[in-house]
Amino acid sequence: MTPEPPQPPQPRLPTLPDGFDFTDPDLIAERIPHEEFAALRATRSVYWNPQPAASGFDDGGLWILSRHADVREASINADLYSTHANTAIVRFYEGMSTEGLEVQRQNMLINIDPPEHTKLRKIVQRGFTPRAIGTLEDALRARAERIAADAAARGEGDFVTEVATELPLQAIAELIGVAQEDRARLFDWSNEMLGYDDPEYTVDPTVAAAEILGYAMVLAGERRADRRADIVSKLVHADIDGRGLTDDEFGFFVILLSVAGNETTRNAITHGMLAFLANPDQWDLYKHQRPRTAADEIVRWATPVIAFQRTATADTEIGGHPIRRGERVGLYYSSANFDEDVFDAPFTFDITRDPNPHLGFGGTGAHYCLGANLARLEIGLIFDAIADHMPNIRQTGPPERFRSSWINGIKHLPVRYC
Repeated sequence: MTPEPPQPPQPRLPTLPDGFDFTDPDLIAERIPHEEFAALRATRSVYWNPQPAASGFDDGGLWILSRHADVREASINADLYSTHANTAIVRFYEGMSTEGLEVQRQNMLINIDPPEHTKLRKIVQRGFTPRAIGTLEDALRARAERIAADAAARGEGDFVTEVATELPLQAIAELIGVAQEDRARLFDWSNEMLGYDDPEYTVDPTVAAAEILGYAMVLAGERRADRRADIVSKLVHADIDGRGLTDDEFGFFVILLSVAGNETTRNAITHGMLAFLANPDQWDLYKHQRPRTAADEIVRWATPVIAFQRTATADTEIGGHPIRRGERVGLYYSSANFDEDVFDAPFTFDITRDPNPHLGFGGTGAHYCLGANLARLEIGLIFDAIADHMPNIRQTGPPERFRSSWINGIKHLPVRYC
């Protein structure tokens, strides 16, 4: 079965119905609203998006930024657009407590503003230097080869659970020293932590987050007492501005890695495979040339994080539209990455696209993705292995989308590998 690629918006753009909610998880479970985003970009509008009180916020909604220029501006200006005020998440689950929101605000790196964010980032980026990433490459290449070979030997199966999931999980686990027998638990916890909108995952997300936190804090405590030649030891024993990560800080950092380093790369790989299957000319090109530009086009096309949010710290304007102090703005990367003013033929999947100023790693500025180079490495390694071991892979059923307000996820993708 050949999947249908996303279709370019038609010349006649739709009118958004009253109350259209870009954060509705039922919408995202069906599709990314590309036509509606195109309508916003065409009119240069900043759209007021209503939200129910069950979204975790009681302010009635947020402003949607759809244009590349506006999303980038809000990403860069951390003084004016805060993540700490209301966190970076555009919609929480029903029943999210004030205490739970406060824990997110105070402890997650992605929800901390400069200058404290700058201090913490200076510590954790030690794990993502080119040298640190380079030490993982041989192990990850061997792992990618094994993943693809094992899948090919099965003949058919679920691409998500058997191929796309495994390498990002192993990369993060390798980076922080998770024992092999514990790695499947880390995958399950990360799914459960994000699956609050999806009926397939019935575990309380706070319980899953607590499991990751507890596991990571024990790991940090062990390395604090017994220093080893690994990244955990480097982070807890760092001397940056007179400090390293506390056990708590390391625990919340691992929670962030479970999302930013595991879930996002896994979904980029899955969407990338769907794009190749829908564009066989691009798959043939990849198999023969392996262009280095492919990983960034896959991330642009997939945009695994649909959106993050910021909160205005003062009265301002963006895109010619006034934003009041305390109002939230949604940075919609899934729209910005298809902005016709920035990308030629944005709905064409082109693995030779260069330049490719996508915002799939969170735009630029203070919160640019620490693991961007690791993600590019993983994407390249796994598609090289797929091209070598299962060049004739084909889809045998429809993908099953993840129900979420901000993750562009695929839970299952049936394929025949050979």
